[in-house]
Amino acid sequence: MHALLNLDTSLPEYVYVTDGKVADNTAARRVEVKTGSIVVSDRGYFDTLLLNFWDSIKVFFVVRVKDNMLYERIKERDLPDNARPEIFIDEIVRLTGNETAIQYPKPMRRIAVYNARHWVTMELLTNNMTLSAGTIADLYRARWDIEIFFRNIKQNFHIKSFVGTSANAVEIQIWTALITILLFALLKQQAAYKWHFSNLVSSLRLNTFTKIDLHQWINNPFTPLPE
Repeated sequence: MHALLNLDTSLPEYVYVTDGKVADNTAARRVEVKTGSIVVSDRGYFDTLLLNFWDSIKVFFVVRVKDNMLYERIKERDLPDNARPEIFIDEIVRLTGNETAIQYPKPMRRIAVYNARHWVTMELLTNNMTLSAGTIADLYRARWDIEIFFRNIKQNFHIKSFVGTSANAVEIQIWTALITILLFALLKQQAAYKWHFSNLVSSLRLNTFTKIDLHQWINNPFTPLPE
């Protein structure tokens, strides 16, 4: 599943299902991204042709740098006095690799951010020249939400094992899980009670055959059931 997650809703805007042989950066060309959006992705999507394509349709990107990236510094941007301490570098660079320099000839912004939790410095590239380095770092940190989305699917809808093994059977199970997660998200949004997603899934599974008004129950789950 190659998914484009909406940061505001934590729900997929677009999903493209392929077999395991299709690389992330190849599948990304099929994902429909709206002009003006900011795409945040990990190193699997570091593809200069893909980045150039996004830039050409006026889409901003924030992507983690591959370790072997060749580049030259054009200009170092001054960090403001109130800059966050984890921001090490904010600079304008140009790619210098034999192929990458041709595939993406424009200047980009390189931001180095220290991750104290994992004791590692992350290097990010973006074509956005206006947002602060701290905001760019926050956007990349928010990328973890897509890992939570996939974890919710795997843990709550048992999609790690399949009923059938044909391509059609697998896709039916995947799309059914996606429809279900959208329905649960809608119920969670409508409920007066503040549910955790996994608790809502588990509780509804236990009460599948209980004869009671669904919206009444999700609003007041601890009200005694009728005789």
